Amino acid sequence: MPGGQRVYAVGDIHGLDERLGTLHALIAADLRSRPVAAATVVHLGDYIDRGPDSAKVLARLSGLRRIGRAGVVNLMGNHERTLLDALAGDAPAATDFLHQGGGATLASLGIDAAVPAAEWSARMARASLGFLRGLALMHRAGGYLFVHAGIRPGIAPDRQLAADLVSIRQPFLASEADFGVVVVHGHTPVPAPAIRANRIGIDTGAALGGPLTAAVLEGDTVGFLAA
Repeated sequence: MPGGQRVYAVGDIHGLDERLGTLHALIAADLRSRPVAAATVVHLGDYIDRGPDSAKVLARLSGLRRIGRAGVVNLMGNHERTLLDALAGDAPAATDFLHQGGGATLASLGIDAAVPAAEWSARMARASLGFLRGLALMHRAGGYLFVHAGIRPGIAPDRQLAADLVSIRQPFLASEADFGVVVVHGHTPVPAPAIRANRIGIDTGAALGGPLTAAVLEGDTVGFLAA
């Protein structure tokens, strides 16, 4: 990272609003104790499904502009992409959404699982819908590229397919190639942050009993906060 800049990258949240609130408080406290000229919090996607409070996570993030003195960037995960496709009338996507833990999301929104997918959007808060539709696919800061899942090796970051950015596992995870950036990603659960020469994986399986992790990137150092 360039001097005077810091990024906090937050891994997959999956409906764990209380944990997210705790992690945001830790980030704010870190900023107070170690001020920096410019800070950004990047949420890497997968805000919904599996956990009990997806609606609260969406409400929290849709109205969030700053955490302490840090700006906020929200990226799209595969779970958000699947829900958006379902809301657009894609019947297989609606089925996939439910198979991926979407029932918990509907319950948190007060929507019975028996309600047809065509009616979901009408029962969702307008702010949450706007938030989902406005999610970015990537964010670049210094020598880091932030995406939900990863990138396809051999293709420049600005030519990546959206489907790969939100869903890829292999061949990205096994690649030892120099991507020209260090890719910071979630999507694939690991018991502890995976630090490689070309990538940093921080989905530590919060919805599976692990911690919710944030990577703290400053200069050429990497630290972690967890809730």
